[in-house]
Amino acid sequence: MNSAVIFTDGSCHTQKRIGAWAAIIFVDGAKTVLSGIVPDTTHNRMELTGVLKALEYLKKGHQQVTGITIISDSQYVIGIPLRAKKLCAADFTTKKGKPIQNDDLVKQLLQYEKGMPLEFEKIKAHQKQEDIPNYNIEADKLCRSLVRQAIMNR
Repeated sequence: MNSAVIFTDGSCHTQKRIGAWAAIIFVDGAKTVLSGIVPDTTHNRMELTGVLKALEYLKKGHQQVTGITIISDSQYVIGIPLRAKKLCAADFTTKKGKPIQNDDLVKQLLQYEKGMPLEFEKIKAHQKQEDIPNYNIEADKLCRSLVRQAIMNR
């Protein structure tokens, strides 16, 4: 069936501006975990980065995928495709004429959406683990652990 499901999350220590992202990718049942740490960043950038890194991974090694579901607890990320026409019409600027926050990453996500069969699904954040695996919880724990490690190693 060549489908992919991506669970993503991002986290950032707001005072120290150290962030981490994670993507848990399932392609026809096979699990791959990607993650990274980024200095001088924000929470929303990390949320977007998790999605973009997963899509980059699929584009490079899984071109045969015919459907991609992105599951995120970020209303910000999930809302971008819904606002695509408005963002493009405003040339990715605010009413005051300044670039929108994270315009570089937003543009990348919308480019991927043009060339890949993407579906976005919102999941509630920080839910208790149930009988059915919730990989958003795993991604969240991984992100927070990476941020803690980065702060301790500073």
